[in-house]
Amino acid sequence: MSIATERLTLFADGGSRGNPGPAAGGAVLVAEDGTVLSEVAVYLGIATNNVAEWHGLLRGLEAAAELGARRLSVRLDSELVVRQLTGVYRVKHPDLIPLHGKARRLLAGFAEVDIAHVRREHNKLADAAVNRCLDEAVGRERGGPAGKTKA
Repeated sequence: MSIATERLTLFADGGSRGNPGPAAGGAVLVAEDGTVLSEVAVYLGIATNNVAEWHGLLRGLEAAAELGARRLSVRLDSELVVRQLTGVYRVKHPDLIPLHGKARRLLAGFAEVDIAHVRREHNKLADAAVNRCLDEAVGRERGGPAGKTKA
């Protein structure tokens, strides 16, 4: 089965240490057999947790498109983002509206998408990507090794 027809699972997360505070979003793409195909993360500077969650999703969707995925299972531990993506909640905050729009456009590029909320313990890969990104970025900003705090 080629990557173009395979169902990939996208685990995405975001974190902010301080909310708002140093923030990052990250995502991990996993093949049906459990193989991790891609891990992406982005440091955002000072942002809220909700903004970070959306950026993690966006980076993951971009990576899935780059891999040629056609069918995608999206898993997030943010109930807010899941409910906004699925239309249960309206997106009202001005910082989130453009992120939502970009996500909808990216999602339209896949033949099939399944979006669901998962408990945090089922999103450990994406959470770890976010924390590694934050640890590295905060360490660079401090001019030394990063501390290990939880996002």
